[in-house]
Amino acid sequence: MPTVLIVDDHPDIRRALRDYFEKSHLAECCEAANGLDAIEKAQQLNPDLVLLDFSMPVMNGIEAAKALKQMMPGVPVFMLTAYFGASIEGLAKESGVSAVFSKDDVTPMIHRARAVLEPRINVSVARV
Repeated sequence: MPTVLIVDDHPDIRRALRDYFEKSHLAECCEAANGLDAIEKAQQLNPDLVLLDFSMPVMNGIEAAKALKQMMPGVPVFMLTAYFGASIEGLAKESGVSAVFSKDDVTPMIHRARAVLEPRINVSVARV
């Protein structure tokens, strides 16, 4: 089963995303409340996808994205933000983020995450 690391300082957002991925049988999830925590958990988990909030305490999403992409260059990092705009999208892309999505409508992120995770589900099933 693929794994997703969900990084957001709001527990309700983490829980909602986790519920979606796990109830849809798309991925197992791990959570982190800030960028520094995300780096530590990514080293342990080696996730297939990282969902990263833009604005967090301790270490923000841009700083965390840079560190995560150095550690795991092949792992897609999606950024979620309540402040969606061209300037944030530019900063995120420069940091190695694959795609930026608004928290106001996570449907596009869900579709893109499915595209990343579903091929990994089939590989996991084939190995069993």
